[in-house]
Amino acid sequence: MSAAEKQNQTYITEFILLGFSDLPDLQVPLFLLFLVIYVVTMMGNILILTLVVANQCLHTPMYFFLSNLSCLEMCYSSTILPKLLASFLTGNRRISYSSCLTQFFVFAFLVGVECYLLAVMSYDRYLAVCKPLHYVTLMNLKLCIALAAGSWVSGFVISFVITILMSHMVFCDRQEIDHFFCDFAPVTKCFCSDTFLIEAVTSLMSALCTMLPFLFTVASYILIIITILRIVSATGRQKAFSTCSSHLIVVAIFYSVLILVYMLPKTYNLTAFNKFFSVFYTVVTPMVNPLIYALRNKEVRGALGKQ
Repeated sequence: MSAAEKQNQTYITEFILLGFSDLPDLQVPLFLLFLVIYVVTMMGNILILTLVVANQCLHTPMYFFLSNLSCLEMCYSSTILPKLLASFLTGNRRISYSSCLTQFFVFAFLVGVECYLLAVMSYDRYLAVCKPLHYVTLMNLKLCIALAAGSWVSGFVISFVITILMSHMVFCDRQEIDHFFCDFAPVTKCFCSDTFLIEAVTSLMSALCTMLPFLFTVASYILIIITILRIVSATGRQKAFSTCSSHLIVVAIFYSVLILVYMLPKTYNLTAFNKFFSVFYTVVTPMVNPLIYALRNKEVRGALGKQ
């Protein structure tokens, strides 16, 4: 850090999340839109959890992992949306330093868990399609619990390491974060100290919690598709594909938007696009996922019809 930077350094106690402040005429409509999304998200995921717990026919590995995903989606939305909704109503976009780090920690934790959970679910679908005769033996309760717990622990560890490094960074007098929540890239723009170490560690951790699960998921579906294409009857192929189509759609949506958000150049002209895509995968996706599973899975529709 240069001498000039040290002189300009100040201790930050709070940040200002600019969010959508550049759209003053749309604050009320945006509040209503995000409120509806939040309510639908919570209701949809609570419904999925209720159906899985209440119906014996849904006590399978696939729906065990789906219930974990539903819990995650509710935490996702509750980490970001309440603060955003309050800012629309009051115009107060301030967030304390500790609250900002906490929000980032929980958000990064949940992103990591979702990546691992989607990979675990792809492995479950691989066993169901490619090794149906051994599925019950291989995907037993003990393994299900271990895979789910491993996903949550891995996400926690990765997020914890990054957050600890972030807490030791020196912030300059820049308090404005041009985003609607405390994401890594917007927060780093407030750093006054050298960012090489934290960016290198974050890149490594991001690869561990996104690229590895993504490649594992792709490999699983390549094997699944090869197995499905080898099935002689069209009915058999359709039945096999239907067992993993919902998960495949969720994976495609999640990773395509995630790649768009974090692979787009971080330039001023693309800030609006980054915000839009961030809204999609942090706010819209948690609402859409339970709808996809409810509409495309016969077991869920059947359990819903019995309620």
